[in-house]
Amino acid sequence: MTLKIAEQYVYDRPREKLAQKGPPALSDRELVALILRSGTQKRHVYALADEVLNLVRREDGNVTMAQLETISGMGPARAAAVAATLELARRFNDRRGRGVHRPEDVLPLVVDIQEKTQEHFLVITLDGAHHLVRRRTVFVGTLNQSLVHPREVFCGAISDRAAAVVLVHNHPSGKVIPSPEDLETTRRLVRAGRLLGIPVLDHIIVGRGNWSRIETHGM
Repeated sequence: MTLKIAEQYVYDRPREKLAQKGPPALSDRELVALILRSGTQKRHVYALADEVLNLVRREDGNVTMAQLETISGMGPARAAAVAATLELARRFNDRRGRGVHRPEDVLPLVVDIQEKTQEHFLVITLDGAHHLVRRRTVFVGTLNQSLVHPREVFCGAISDRAAAVVLVHNHPSGKVIPSPEDLETTRRLVRAGRLLGIPVLDHIIVGRGNWSRIETHGM
């Protein structure tokens, strides 16, 4: 049973925890609970926070007020608070212009898929200075070359006016050795990127704290 915020030990309450230890000490759930401020008579604030997080993660952060208001108990005020927070974070992140110049620069962007039980195939789009433009999830399931089609991979990159892309997917097994399907999919996408003038700079495989890369140069 989830305790009400007021029933928690004082320094376990999100607001007091934030004041005492700083924002990094709070979980995603607690941060969203602070934005929402309270639950409803029928729904605990943490239940609302969990649904908000699921929606935001599923949509890679690109959610609308209308989508947020479909969550039972949200209402326009809570939906507006979440939407405004996401937009502010997006603006600051865009201004920061995170550089992606080596595989290690990509890893902080994909931490959330390392423990997934299904394969997630992501495309990181970059501008001409190799700064992050956007992270897109293009496929969830069992990876094979027939399902990861160049059309799906490069459609978003073209929309982003990307100068280059980095491919990332996870191995739920935790073993990050490229499979024959991984290699063939990479070759196919590298060729497509070359034709479109949007080079594939890297293909990174992550899994349970490990990672490896498929060298795309010369493919």
